[in-house]
Amino acid sequence: MLTPAPTGLRDEASAEPRPGMRPDLRNVAIIAHVDHGKTTLVDAMLRASGAFGSRVELVDRVLDSGDLEREKGITILAKHTVVNWNGLTVNVVDTPGHADFGGEVERGLSMVDGVLLLVDASEGPLPQTRFVLRKALSAQLPVVLVVNKTDRPDARSAEVVDESLELLLELADEMQLGESATQQLLDLPVVYCSARFGRASRIRPVDGTAPDEPGLEALFDTLAATVPAPSDDVDAPLQAHVTNLDATSYLGRIGLCRVRAGRLRRGQQVAWCRADGTIARVKITELLRTEALHRVPTEAAEAGDLVAVAGIPDLMIGDTLADPDDSRPLPRIEVDEPAIAVTIGINTSPLAGREEHAGTKLTARQVKGRLEAELVGNVSIRVLPTERPDAWEVQGRGELALAVLVETMRREGFELTVGKPEVVTRVVDGVVHEPFERLAIDVPTSYLGAITQLLAVRKGELDQMVHGEHRVRLDYRVASRGLIGFRTEFLTVTRGSGIAHHVFDGYRPWVGELRTRRTGSLVADRTGPVTAYASLQLADRGELFVAPGTVVYAGMVVGESTRGDDLDINITREKKLTNIRSSSSDEFEKVTPPRLLNLEQALEFCSTDECVEVTPGVVRVRKVELDASTRARVTARARAGR
Repeated sequence: MLTPAPTGLRDEASAEPRPGMRPDLRNVAIIAHVDHGKTTLVDAMLRASGAFGSRVELVDRVLDSGDLEREKGITILAKHTVVNWNGLTVNVVDTPGHADFGGEVERGLSMVDGVLLLVDASEGPLPQTRFVLRKALSAQLPVVLVVNKTDRPDARSAEVVDESLELLLELADEMQLGESATQQLLDLPVVYCSARFGRASRIRPVDGTAPDEPGLEALFDTLAATVPAPSDDVDAPLQAHVTNLDATSYLGRIGLCRVRAGRLRRGQQVAWCRADGTIARVKITELLRTEALHRVPTEAAEAGDLVAVAGIPDLMIGDTLADPDDSRPLPRIEVDEPAIAVTIGINTSPLAGREEHAGTKLTARQVKGRLEAELVGNVSIRVLPTERPDAWEVQGRGELALAVLVETMRREGFELTVGKPEVVTRVVDGVVHEPFERLAIDVPTSYLGAITQLLAVRKGELDQMVHGEHRVRLDYRVASRGLIGFRTEFLTVTRGSGIAHHVFDGYRPWVGELRTRRTGSLVADRTGPVTAYASLQLADRGELFVAPGTVVYAGMVVGESTRGDDLDINITREKKLTNIRSSSSDEFEKVTPPRLLNLEQALEFCSTDECVEVTPGVVRVRKVELDASTRARVTARARAGR
């Protein structure tokens, strides 16, 4: 067991309270790699505190309330809840583990005074662990290491602690924190936990078993001793930082604030410091605090509290609410720049608005309004105009973040055309630089050759290879362009047995042309319903994406070709009838089921001259130029230009 020595941060937390400190309050964020148990741990903390009554039906991952969060099993938006434990109030912020939602991580860390770093007892630190931990260290927040899932049969808790300390040491060296700060980091406390069973202990359990101690008392005690109480000055002039937004039909826009100084009351007149530098005098019409999972009205809040305010219709993330007589704005929330971009526009296909499950929002004005509304609550995306008045370039952290935005709009009734994801480049000293990713792969040893070949064509650089008894771990640096469309091919090559995670790793010089897709597309050459006869005749040309009876149009991609070039096909062809009959003429033949693409798979499949048609009822891949002769001329000009 690792026994931490006293450090400056923990001395501050356990020392006698100074004037203005809140010894009964802790603000903490839970950070981790995807699927290491953050939201499950929040569930366990809420249950341990008695937040759920005996008659409440318990639901797993209660904070993942969005449909997409439950479907994908990931946290997309940072959530806030309050846990009361033996007189200690703990504001808990559950942050996303995926790097694509880094803006949510940065917002969550701006609200807290310390973090719980969760690491899976089997998988250990992974790329997103590095990403979220680096954010916490940049914010100079104390860390409690929580080794979760010790009950896994393949748990290896001792090795995982060592790997986590090695990661801390590596990050401290990268960030040049100095010897004293580095030593303080390495002395962090370790808690062993099984969030599923609601147990925690400072004593390392036998691998494959949950901690012996019942309940989470060890976790709460360590948290209280490590994370300092808010040291914000209650008697100073008011400063409240807006870190998140919400809305209700009754109150309108609601701003979630961390009160950094002074006191805030319902009905109070405050100075609203906006992004453009202007200051306006506004009234707080409603003040809300959080109890477990619900917001309830409150009369006042003071420095250190996390509260919600209403009454300011155009409030934005990063704004400051200050004392009217001493209006000093706080620094705005800084987030990493976007690395991936897609073009989003109105649906221009021949079937736009004509299908059974057609969308209700088809105009450029509606699409533009929705994208502008997304900017209000999503600090990690950018929306830029394009040459066309009905399309916009949307930049984000990664494919997943942009796919979630498009899927959300789709479910709201929008019909869209979404272009192939592209990287956002920079020019440094006259040289074009592109974003790179740090890629970690865990596969059975038998697939090692296939994976190295897969990444060789993407010009990936192998950093490290660690062999296990049956599996091998590979760490690569690869251009972000090379990972567009990688996931589908990776799962196909490894037959679903491989695990791959990647995280942004800075900008490096452009590596040249990458041919990441080696197959062409099967393109419909006319409009009409797909026939079983044509599907059977074309089975040897590639894998189809459409079933018999599906209506297609000229220029729509209906399958993946076995060759490297595109092939125009007649998939609506009918069998001609004759007056000759035989005993076997009407026998049924089995049509191979089509491969149906979801939104993420369609975006990955897209070639440079293709885009995705997105409606509430269907996702289709299509050519940007629907007319075959126009496509041929464009291709000929492109080849001549080379």
